[in-house]
Amino acid sequence: MLVIATEPTKQAQEREWAQLLTLTAQGDQTALATFYDRTSPQVFGFIYKILNNREAAEEVTLDVYTQVWRQAHMYDHARGAPGAWLMMLARTRAIDRFRAGASEHGRLESLDAIELFASNDETPEQDVESQERRRYVQEALAVLTAEQRQSIALAYFYGLSQSEIAEKLKVPLGTVKTRMRLGMIKLREALAPYEAGLQP
Repeated sequence: MLVIATEPTKQAQEREWAQLLTLTAQGDQTALATFYDRTSPQVFGFIYKILNNREAAEEVTLDVYTQVWRQAHMYDHARGAPGAWLMMLARTRAIDRFRAGASEHGRLESLDAIELFASNDETPEQDVESQERRRYVQEALAVLTAEQRQSIALAYFYGLSQSEIAEKLKVPLGTVKTRMRLGMIKLREALAPYEAGLQP
């Protein structure tokens, strides 16, 4: 019989989720349903922030839990907390959907989306360090031109190739390469004083 931890702590929550994943891996549909009830609001909210489309976010959320059902046996608690594993699945599927729909919608996202790609399994100390690193990066990005920021964001935060960026922005490939090369040079210079703070 599954014992649900009641103490309101993240550790207790993660223990419960790990237990539910173990049962799901054994084919327990009730455990999957409980895991869905416990975690789907967070997963949906995360995906919705990336896609900014409720219908697409609902579809991707269902895809995530279908993948959980099929791959729960692959979860290894020794390699990370279940919440981090789940959000990794959500992040991957959401980015895949974003990339698939980016050209169709012609949408460019704000660099604020950096926040969406932070780890969801951090201690308070690690969270503070991550916030500090993101602040360094955001301050450095501010020295770039809008075109340079745009190209770098599409490449590093959304995984588009330089050819895909050129097609999306409707500019020559050489222009994209130049923007990214000059942008990265400026980023290195801007980040140099913070190098120690950016170490993982």
